[in-house]
Amino acid sequence: MGASHTMESEFCLEGRFINFVIKDGYKLKGLMLATHEGESYIKLAKHLRAAFDLRLPPGTWLQVAGYRKHDLKDGTVTLKAERVMAARSEMGKVGTIAPVQEPPSIDNVKVKPAKAKATILVCQKSDCMKRGGKELCQALEAALSDRGLEDQVTIKGTGCMKNCKAGPNLVMPDKTRHSRIQAGLVPALMDNHFGDKNLSAQPENLREVTISNGKLWGNNS
Repeated sequence: MGASHTMESEFCLEGRFINFVIKDGYKLKGLMLATHEGESYIKLAKHLRAAFDLRLPPGTWLQVAGYRKHDLKDGTVTLKAERVMAARSEMGKVGTIAPVQEPPSIDNVKVKPAKAKATILVCQKSDCMKRGGKELCQALEAALSDRGLEDQVTIKGTGCMKNCKAGPNLVMPDKTRHSRIQAGLVPALMDNHFGDKNLSAQPENLREVTISNGKLWGNNS
């Protein structure tokens, strides 16, 4: 069995972080460190590559520990880091050593998705407009504002809903269709759907609303 042509020993270096070494445009391989001996390339162990925060600012004082491999045949020396810590320096001297505190990565930050606005659809065709559609839209906007729902609910005009003689026509966010809705009935309609200003609390079993003699009757069975 032939003799080994390499020698391995432990090392510990302190210096200022210069930059990362990236392969193929995205693979983190190592980092450049400026020490009192000059610039050194230090390869990062796999577990460090996966955990390192690429937002580390250049100039940060680091303490790097790992293994030095010396190839006796060609004289090359390879440094491989197993631990990287941030070193807080004072007057050029490294003082207290503390582990690197990694800012949370984007993958680990829980971002609450923006809640999609509920939509009230209102027919904008001429027959519905003649039967009070314009006033209906104004009343809906006022009712949303009064209830503080303007950021949660939007009003959208649509084409013909194929029920012209029973206009104005609208469809609430829960897909319930309403006909012959006049501006004066809007407060009662809004209370049926958004009475407590909480969209998630609107009754799921509300199926239809019938207009009779100018009054609003809800079916909450």
